Amino acid sequence: MQLNELWFVLIAVVFIGFFFLEGFDFGVGMSTRFLARNQTERSVMVNAIGPFWDANEVWLLTGGGAIFAAFPHWYATMFSGYYIPLLAVLLCLIGRGVSFEFRSKVANSSWTNIWDWTIFFGSLLPPFLLGVLFTSMLKGMPIEKDMNMAAGFSDFINIYSIWGGLTVTLLTFLHGLNFLTLKTDGDLRKRSAALAKKVVFAVLGSLVVFVILSWSMTDIFEVRRVPELILVALIVVSYVLSFAFISQKREGLAFTMSGLGLVFTVSAIFVGLFPRVMISSISKAYDLTVYNASSGGYSLKVMTIVALTILPFVLGYTIWSYYVFRKRVTDKEHLTY
Repeated sequence: MQLNELWFVLIAVVFIGFFFLEGFDFGVGMSTRFLARNQTERSVMVNAIGPFWDANEVWLLTGGGAIFAAFPHWYATMFSGYYIPLLAVLLCLIGRGVSFEFRSKVANSSWTNIWDWTIFFGSLLPPFLLGVLFTSMLKGMPIEKDMNMAAGFSDFINIYSIWGGLTVTLLTFLHGLNFLTLKTDGDLRKRSAALAKKVVFAVLGSLVVFVILSWSMTDIFEVRRVPELILVALIVVSYVLSFAFISQKREGLAFTMSGLGLVFTVSAIFVGLFPRVMISSISKAYDLTVYNASSGGYSLKVMTIVALTILPFVLGYTIWSYYVFRKRVTDKEHLTY
């Protein structure tokens, strides 16, 4: 495996980690309006993700930084062409982060309500916009010979990209509900499980439609038919098992399965892209690939050494933090957020 191919895999792993970890943060943020019955329950839900959300967002920053260093042409084309949706994602994440810290600073219901709505929209819009971004990349964007992308409204917003955004949003919503069954107790835990069982059916339905649209509107099943079909089967099995485990009150396994569903979904996107990193709807000759969009060999070599040196510490800290904050959150303890 060449270093540019290795870095494509590493970037895929980073985004997989982001959607697995930040996915349940988004889901919990959305659940604050669909599930919580009062401000106390919202506080419990926010505190359930309180120790994790900021570290989980770092995975997105790491992915962007890795693209910048390993594939500068990919970075330049994507971050300029998708400037507005990426800016919207950034603003949502900033507002969401501020909301976690500010919502409990003033003992006033109006103050708290404003920041709670900010948490909701800051959790709803990023997965939707990122879903639109990645699915539109699969469909292809008007990338010219000089690697510039001149996209119009219909290139960003169409049936395929909108459905992709809705599907990713549903996947993270379910993942968040399953996380709440692990981190809360009492009636809130029961309602989280009950809603998760209903959302599974919406997830499976949206995935079926998304696969049909992908088959007819992209070439991923042409260039990677066998791997894609295997991944689709694994995705369906993951969510069927998630439903079975949540019905059996085996909450840890249900959470693992909804997480694997996200893992396989993001994997299917990157498998469908490879060796391309961005697909041109103008001509296949203008596709950006891991070969024509990458940095030089020396840069990739240095990056690989640094990444392999630091990665064990990052993973070790992540595992340790989840172990330390493994207990359930209830309204009987001090709620920081």
